[in-house]
Amino acid sequence: MKPLKEKISITVDGDLLEKARAAAEADDRSLSQFINIALRAYLAALEKNDN
Repeated sequence: MKPLKEKISITVDGDLLEKARAAAEADDRSLSQFINIALRAYLAALEKNDN
């Protein structure tokens, strides 16, 4: 079963949003998918550094 998704609203710097959109397009993903992957990778790195 897929994990449940929740809608959120965030404010992002314009330059960061442009880069994220470009990276998502280059990776043939939606912006939402790209942000999920990036956030998971960042949080995994934080967890790894804490151990």
